[in-house]
This record gives sequence, C-alpha cells and structure tokens, in this order.
Amino acid sequence: MLSQGRIYFGFFVLFALSLVLYLFKPFLLNIFIAALLAVATSNINVKFLSISKGKKTLSATLTTATLFLLFIAPFLYAVISVAKQAAHFDINSATATFEYIKNYDLKLPTSIAFLEPKFKEFISDIDVKVFASNLASNLASLGKLSAKFMMDMAFILVFFFFANLYGNELVSYLKNALPMRADESEFILSEVANVMSVVFYSVIINAVFQGCLFAIITGIYGYDMVLMGILFGFSSLIPVVGGVLMWLPLSLYEFANGNTAAAVAISLYTIIVISVIADTFLKPLIIKFINSKLVKIPTKINELLIFFAMIAGMSTFGFWGLILGPAIVTFFLSTIKLYTLLRERL
Repeated sequence: MLSQGRIYFGFFVLFALSLVLYLFKPFLLNIFIAALLAVATSNINVKFLSISKGKKTLSATLTTATLFLLFIAPFLYAVISVAKQAAHFDINSATATFEYIKNYDLKLPTSIAFLEPKFKEFISDIDVKVFASNLASNLASLGKLSAKFMMDMAFILVFFFFANLYGNELVSYLKNALPMRADESEFILSEVANVMSVVFYSVIINAVFQGCLFAIITGIYGYDMVLMGILFGFSSLIPVVGGVLMWLPLSLYEFANGNTAAAVAISLYTIIVISVIADTFLKPLIIKFINSKLVKIPTKINELLIFFAMIAGMSTFGFWGLILGPAIVTFFLSTIKLYTLLRERL
C-alpha cells in the first residue's frame, strides 16, 4: 500500500513538474543560462556579500551590475556605433573594394605558387553584386537581431539576479532533492561550478585582452579604438575563425584603398602578437592564474574537449552555446566519474 502511494505521489510530482516546465517553456533556456552564469560567478557574489556585510539584495545587485558591464554595456555600445555607421554605409565603396581585390593580379611566393590558380579561381567565383547586396541586407537586419539578443539578455539578467539572491537556498534544496548522498551531489555540483568558472573567466579575460591589443593597432590607423576592441573581443569568442572576421576585412579594405603598409601591419600584428603570442603563450598562463586564484578548487581541464564543446554549443544554441556546451559536457563527465566511484564502493 505504501509503495503504491509512493508511485501515485511520484506521478503527481512529475505532472506538477510538467505543468511548471510548460508554463516557463519560453524562458527555460534563459533560466538555464542565468543559473550557469550565477554558478560561474558565485565567488564574485560571495565577495560582494562579505563587503556588504551579508546584505543579499545588495550583493546580488552588484553582481548583476558587474555582468551588465561585462556583456550588455559593450554590446550596446557596439550596436549603436555599427547602426550609426550602417546609416551612412556606402555600398559603392564596398563594391569598389571587392572589385579591386577580385581583379588584382596576385603573385604568390615560389614556395606556395601552386596555390595561385586555386586562389584566383575562388576570387573569380565571387559575385560582387550579390555579396554587396547580402552585406546590405545583413546590416539592415542587425537591428532585429540585436533587439532579440537584448530581450534575451534582459530576461537573463533578471533570472541571474534572483539566482544570486536565492542561490544558497536553491543549492541546498537541490542537494536535498537529488536521490543521492550529500557528498555525491556536492561532487557533481562543485565539478560543474569549477569548470564553468574557469571557462567563464578565461573567455572574458582573453576577449578583453585581445580586444585591447587589437584596439592599439587600429587606433594607430585612425579607427575607433573602443569599437574595434569590442568587436574584436566578441569575434574572438567564436571558435576557429575568431578574430579573422575583423582583421582580414579591415586589411583588405586598407589594401584596396592603396594603404598597403597599413594592411600588412594590421595583418602581421594580429597574426603574430594576438594569434601566436597572446593565444598560444599567454592564454595557458591566464587559465593557470584563474585556476589558482579565482576558483575554490583548481580543476584539470582538457582544453581540446572544452574547445569542441564550445563549437558544438554554438552550433546548437548560438552565442550562449559558449557557456552551455562546456556545462553539458562537464555534467556528463562528472556523472560518469560519480558512477565509477559508486561502483567501486559496491
């Protein structure tokens, strides 16, 4: 009789949970992202909590303001600046630039001269008019995409605030609700929290650092340093291509306008200083610093696995896949580790 009552109660709980999930269906992804961000920045909230002498509302507000300054403020500045530039966008100038590159008599060095026919074939296949038309339409749709992103970010900030405000209570409730011992649930939660913190801080610090480096070289040639730095920082978050989306078009534009020295300088500076020195040598030092100074328990990260998790995350979830991808992979690996430990006890 008792087991039958438990079965009925289990169905009742599942039914209630289904209703709640259906109710919040449009916001589930935003809630999940906000929860992961709150986990990743929990040490910031703890720091503000100690400074504010235990005032949870104040510490949650300060933590939310920090996230706003890191993500929303730079993005808002970039959108407004790009919108102003798009209003005065000269399609003829863009077309002339592409025509110049397309008709340029390129001579590659002898060592890679075999690539010259393929490169010229690729360039000749580009339809300048179609490309320019797509560019104009993308600039026109920028406002709609930005509005949707800002709306999502507004909801994420609201959920993020409440996640920080009631974080301890939610974690305690989750630990009690999970059908496992306290130390086992703590193992999974701490593993995910540590990896999320390392991924979050390394992404932010690396994006800011690379953006500042790119701002220096573009400022020398008269571009808006703040805008170029922000755009390069956001583009550096995209795996594989990253900053190429910024420095290659800029270099081609300078080259097409007769500024060969500027084109070469921007290209070499970005490749050598940012892609090679900063990404190859300084990024591991940043992760090491975060592991030792900013997270409670240093964690061992397979960077290649995290890299592919970020690519898969962006393919599935878009921009926020940078956070969701590593979180899902870490949760899976933590569960496997826990299963191995439990099997060894039996």
